Amino acid sequence: MALEDAKNHIDTAFTRDEARGLSFELTFGGAVSFLRRKYTKDLTDVDIAVTGVPFDQAVTNRPGTRLGPRQIWEASTLQAPDPPYGWPFDPLSELSIVDYGDLAFDYADISSFPALLTTHIRKILKADVASICLGGDHYISYPILKAYAQKFGPMSLIQFDAHTDTWVDDNASRLDHGTMFYKAIKTGLVDPERSVQVGIRTTNPDTLGVKILDARWVHENGTFLTVERIREIIGDHPAYLSFDIDSLDPAFAPGTGTPVWGGLASWQIAAILRDLAGINLKGGDVVEVSPPFDVSSATAIAAAHVATQIICLIGWHMCQK
Repeated sequence: MALEDAKNHIDTAFTRDEARGLSFELTFGGAVSFLRRKYTKDLTDVDIAVTGVPFDQAVTNRPGTRLGPRQIWEASTLQAPDPPYGWPFDPLSELSIVDYGDLAFDYADISSFPALLTTHIRKILKADVASICLGGDHYISYPILKAYAQKFGPMSLIQFDAHTDTWVDDNASRLDHGTMFYKAIKTGLVDPERSVQVGIRTTNPDTLGVKILDARWVHENGTFLTVERIREIIGDHPAYLSFDIDSLDPAFAPGTGTPVWGGLASWQIAAILRDLAGINLKGGDVVEVSPPFDVSSATAIAAAHVATQIICLIGWHMCQK
């Protein structure tokens, strides 16, 4: 980091005119936007918008993920101000990436939440901008996918998770973070034959046609074959990546509501995401970070890194067009 840059860069989330470019600020000071990106609601000429969804009223176990987006934002400022490591391009300089802030909703009017979130994402997509959502519990993926399927048709889902989240639920009015992909598949938002779930380690007999690469399969076959298999399944179909932080083993991500042992390691996730470069990724989310259960912030740090890799994946596909 250049000393002169450190002297002159402060609160660039507010002060910068151009969304592109690196930001050299004190790690422990300044405005806490995602990766120090510009705060704005103006989507003109923007490529990727990062937005928070602080909702956790669909959890089945420990709550607290409403606090996740704020801590992920703060954790993102711990990353180096340089271009993301290991990529042959600099998305922060070559793409216009903004912090779009949180979704506003009435916490006491839960029934109105799904439509508000779908409208929020639809507005971003209408401007031809990709969204990356920071949750929040995993239910949020369902209203998000409604907006994506409306624009791109049924999506290929790449889901990193300890749970399939396809348990049977035919009650359209229920909000549940364990059944939303059942509904997404049954309503045609997700194409199960072109979708894959990675890191699964809980029992659900009916996969609804989604391919499963469970945690043991990844451990035994390695990251190279995991990436190869994901590519075979999704091809070049428009894809959405949903990353539940509990796909990581609790040793790496204890701050989540439904931790399950035997999960993936941080190095495995880093390798898999990097090597998926070139997939037709249209958007993604990182969910289920619950700060009350991790005083070290390690879970949020991992989530911030995952979100950065999603930026790189979306950006790489944009730059190769």
